[in-house]
Amino acid sequence: MIVVTGATANVGRPLVQALAAAGEQVTAVSRRRAETQNGVRHEQADLAVPESLAPVLDGADALYLLVAGGGEGLDPRALLDVAKAAGVRRVVLQSSQITGTRPDAPSHAHLRAFEDAVRQSGPDWTVLRPGGFASNAYMWAESVRSRRAVAAPFGDIALPVVDPADIAEVAAAALRDGRHAGRTYELTGPAPVSPREQARAIGDALGSPVRFAELTRAEARSAMLRFMPEPVVDGTLSVLGEPTPAEARVSPDVEQVLGRRARTFAEWAVRNAEAFR
Repeated sequence: MIVVTGATANVGRPLVQALAAAGEQVTAVSRRRAETQNGVRHEQADLAVPESLAPVLDGADALYLLVAGGGEGLDPRALLDVAKAAGVRRVVLQSSQITGTRPDAPSHAHLRAFEDAVRQSGPDWTVLRPGGFASNAYMWAESVRSRRAVAAPFGDIALPVVDPADIAEVAAAALRDGRHAGRTYELTGPAPVSPREQARAIGDALGSPVRFAELTRAEARSAMLRFMPEPVVDGTLSVLGEPTPAEARVSPDVEQVLGRRARTFAEWAVRNAEAFR
């Protein structure tokens, strides 16, 4: 059995679907109750209470560990002790590219602690470090629907954002195949794409042009502080506005694991166009 935490999130949902389609016995875990679909068992557990995972992990062979909010307030070693005691033999952690490209970034200190704990926990491990998500474009959905417009900073700075569905497929491979044990994969899209180009791709998917307006850094920061902690806002703006060479680089890892190129942002936009109509 494979247990997937964060099962209702951008990666968790397609991961559960991919594992179920492959014939795996899957338990989907989230803090809130969700409907059981396609024979997948759903259980509630709170990672802030490690003991709540114990009954969920009973009989599990593998665990996908996705921690909301970068893992702040969670005890990685306590969680992994519970998994080890339950007999889990393989752990795949969803971390972040920034843990490697900006090792001193305070916004990702908790994820670095999770990486360290996973590597030292005993079970086979794989760490996934995705870059920016294509699905971050959902934040523009309301303005695209109402005004056919997108506003964002750093309009022409391009980064190789990754499709969450690709992260899910890499995760499924790592959970099912021991050959990925001991590996750290950096996951990106196949080409850098700027916010201006993303807006154009959404317009193409809709068959209706989407205007792009560039925000200043200060304007973007003010808007982001309404729903993100200050260290995360400043770290995010730094990546978006002054990416390191490593953050702008296209990683080969999605293609190497899946045997196909990573999906483009334009493909993501076509598949998710309904959210912007």
